[in-house]
Amino acid sequence: SKSIEEKFGTLSTSSDTELLSKKLLEGLENGDLPSAVRLCMKDIEGSFSVVGVDNDGRMFAFRDPHGIKPLCFGQDKDGKLSCVSSESVGLSINGLQLDSHVKPGELLIWSEDGLSKEQIVAGEKKAFCSFEYAYFARPDSILDGKTVYKVREEFGRNLGRENPDVTEKADMIVSIPQTADDAAYGFHIETGLPWERSVRKHRYVTSRAFISSPRERDKIINKKINVSRREIKGKRLAVIDDSIVRGSTSKRMIRKMREAGGEEIHLYITFPRITSPCFYGIDMSTYGELIGANQGADEIAETIGADSVNYQSLENFIKATGMKRDHLCLGCITEKYPTPLASKLANKARERFEEGSEGRERIYEAADLAEEIT
Repeated sequence: SKSIEEKFGTLSTSSDTELLSKKLLEGLENGDLPSAVRLCMKDIEGSFSVVGVDNDGRMFAFRDPHGIKPLCFGQDKDGKLSCVSSESVGLSINGLQLDSHVKPGELLIWSEDGLSKEQIVAGEKKAFCSFEYAYFARPDSILDGKTVYKVREEFGRNLGRENPDVTEKADMIVSIPQTADDAAYGFHIETGLPWERSVRKHRYVTSRAFISSPRERDKIINKKINVSRREIKGKRLAVIDDSIVRGSTSKRMIRKMREAGGEEIHLYITFPRITSPCFYGIDMSTYGELIGANQGADEIAETIGADSVNYQSLENFIKATGMKRDHLCLGCITEKYPTPLASKLANKARERFEEGSEGRERIYEAADLAEEIT
């Protein structure tokens, strides 16, 4: 859009990495690295966790002022090798120890003199992405002092406690691999229902169905997921899944379970109902594509072919993470965003959605809308 070109110059790609790099280089032309990072944080709103190396061979890392996405650092046991990773598991699998997480708005620089830290921007509201806990983060990573798989186990326990009638509605538990497996274990412990690993994931198919094009989703699910007919036939199923975004993936999964002979299918979802777009890097940026934007749980169940859909409550979700409510980004659930531009985008997109003119393009592709609010 014109406003972006005025601010950042002509871009050769649609990558936000190019935009951030241009702003960083602009700052370096007129000052030092901290000044350049300060310029980035001033002019760029949204989620970014950045690692780089400058011309002097110094490694640096910084995180947006709200700390929306994770970024951590560590070193080897001798303290000779330092490393930065989005998640702690990136350190541990390489034999490195987690030191700490980069603070929101903080800049770290490693040089021959050691590590220096500078708080570039302070005082902004922390807003860590809640979807990391349900879906994106590796289960063996540590977020805010808690191992992710333990948080997901608690999600499952919560669902069991919130739905005590499940033992009358279902014969067994199955989970959609792999992000729902830990929650299924917690659900099993809480309810006492048997957990059958009768839905399996092909280990070599790595595409994510919900962030693929509609045409590709059927192919991905058919290649990626296999349902064991022998265990499922004639059974009433309590199906544990991490989230429902568009509903198309859930619908296809339910169809596969019906074809395998599942008698009843009751969905238990760890992430609360997604009602609003995300503008911080997750591919769900329009109301029109989100099934939860205009349907409640009963309507969603009818649309996707389930006998029931049951979401974990927002209160219990937050409690399980161990984080304070006002330290989480819950924009896709509550429509309350940590940054002003996202709120404006959501308001305009909501208006278009209700008028029937939103379309299904990514919000950042709607150039006229971007011009309207900037």
